[in-house]
Amino acid sequence: MRNSKAWLTALILMLSMLLAACGGNGNSGAAGSGVQEGDKEITLVYVAWDSEIASTNVVKTVLEDRLGYKVNMLQVDNGPMWQGIADGSADAMVAAWLPGTHGNYYEELKDSFIDLGPNLEGAAIGLVVPSYVDVTSIEDLADPDVAAQFQGEIIGIEAGAGVMQATERAIEAYGLPMRLVSSSSQAMAQVLQDEYAAGKPVVVTGWTPHWKFAAMDLKYLEDPLKVFGEAEQIHTIVRQGLQEDMPDAYSFLDKFYWTPDEMAEVMIAIQNGAEPEEAAKDWVEANADKVDSWLE
Repeated sequence: MRNSKAWLTALILMLSMLLAACGGNGNSGAAGSGVQEGDKEITLVYVAWDSEIASTNVVKTVLEDRLGYKVNMLQVDNGPMWQGIADGSADAMVAAWLPGTHGNYYEELKDSFIDLGPNLEGAAIGLVVPSYVDVTSIEDLADPDVAAQFQGEIIGIEAGAGVMQATERAIEAYGLPMRLVSSSSQAMAQVLQDEYAAGKPVVVTGWTPHWKFAAMDLKYLEDPLKVFGEAEQIHTIVRQGLQEDMPDAYSFLDKFYWTPDEMAEVMIAIQNGAEPEEAAKDWVEANADKVDSWLE
C-alpha cells in the first residue's frame, strides 16, 4: 500500500509538470490549438521568390507593428508550403499562384485549408528573353539554329516550381531541342543580368510581378499553344480554424490586397540593396492609408 501511494503521488506530479509545460508553450501554429490570452504568435510560410519575399515581409510588418503579433517566417519549397497550411503546422501564406502555377497543390489539398481569394491580380508566367533578341515566340526555339544561340539551355529556378513544370511541358509540346537548367530564382536573375549586360541571348523562366522587368528591357515569348496558361492571381491561403483562433489576423489577411506596381516598389528596393524587412517597413510607412484600409 505504501508503494502504491508513492507511485500515485509520482504520477500526479509528472502529469502536473507536463500540463504546466504545455500551457506555457504559447505555440499557435497548430490548427485547433487556440491562442491563450496574451499570446500573439503566427507562422507565415513562403517560397524564396522575389515577389513572395516582398509580400510576406509586408504582411509580417503589419502583423507585428499594427496588430502586435510575433511573426515566425518559414522559407520552404512549394510542396511543404502547401502541406504546412493543410496540416496546420503553419498559419498562413500570401504566395499561392493560381490557377496554373500551384494548381496541382490546390486541387490535392483544397479540403484542408481556407482560400481567402486573390491578394494580387495580373500575374503571369512564361519564357522571358531580352528585347534585343530576335525571337518572338516559343515556336522559334524549335529551330536548332535558334536554340543554339541560347546554348540549348533555358535557365530556370527551383525544381518543382509551377513555372518549371510548365516549361517542361512546353519543351515537349513545342519539340524544343533545349534542356531546362534548375537553379534558384536568385541564380536565374543573376545569369539574366550578366548575359543582358553582355548583350548575349538568354532565355529564362519568368513571372510577373518581378523587379527584372523594371531593371531590364525584357519580353515574354508568345505561347500560341497556351502551355503557360492565361493571367494568374496570387491568393492568400490560411489554415482551418484561424478565424476562430486569431480573428484580427484573419480579418487583415482577408483584406490584404495590392497591385503589381505596389509590389514592385518593395522588390526594387530589395534589389537595390535594402534588407527585405527594411524595404517592407518603408513601404508600410509610406502607404499608411492603404494599410489602414486592410485593418478596418
